Amino acid sequence: MLLFGFSLLFTIQSHSYHKSKFINSANFLTGGVYNSLNNVSNYFNLKSQNRLLSDENKRLRSLLLNNQIKTDSAYVDSLMFDKSYQFYTASIIKNSYSLSNNILTLNKGKNDSIKQDFGVISSKGIIGIVDKTSSNYSTVISILNATISISAKLKKTNHLGSLIWDGDSSEFIQLTDIPKIAPVKIGDTIITSGQSSIFPKGIPIGVIDEFQLDQAENYYEINVKLFNDMTSVEHVYIIENVNKEEIKNLLSNK
Repeated sequence: MLLFGFSLLFTIQSHSYHKSKFINSANFLTGGVYNSLNNVSNYFNLKSQNRLLSDENKRLRSLLLNNQIKTDSAYVDSLMFDKSYQFYTASIIKNSYSLSNNILTLNKGKNDSIKQDFGVISSKGIIGIVDKTSSNYSTVISILNATISISAKLKKTNHLGSLIWDGDSSEFIQLTDIPKIAPVKIGDTIITSGQSSIFPKGIPIGVIDEFQLDQAENYYEINVKLFNDMTSVEHVYIIENVNKEEIKNLLSNK
């Protein structure tokens, strides 16, 4: 058996055909093992994933009811049929949340039509912005990253501010530039403003946890508790603004 094993080894090493067959067989076996392990992992995550799907369905049903969409009605919600945005699904294969400038990696890239500056959200709210792409993967600047600022607003009053992260906690993000005339209350919802070419209006962000006036006492400094648990996000949606280039060209010609 020992001599037989050596003969097989020499045959595989000295003949390209046998070597390629061996490598293909090995890749098939290891791929099968990894796939089986992934299936087991996915099985034990079914409960949490079903809960996310349930929350998403609940939100969609609420939108349908609040906008009075009926199959026998001529009324159509513009958000449901707005062709300005294209959505893609992806999974996070690497996630960082304990650094000052956190980056996520997705399993979708150029081959899936993903480009720089696409928005990334989950069923619960905003995640970040696509930064770089390769053929099959892309990196995302997380909202837990001190280098980006996102336009946001108070849902109740439409007062605009800038969403930034102070690098402290993965549960909270900060909203600045909200004027002191705004009726700010703990528990109020913060959403995207729609005043950028990346995110549409109304994407959930979080709720006001605490607030205070800045040193000049002209604007509020607001601590926002995120809807997303950024330490356990797995499935996301990537948003493409189809009209982004047209908007960009218009602004550059001013």
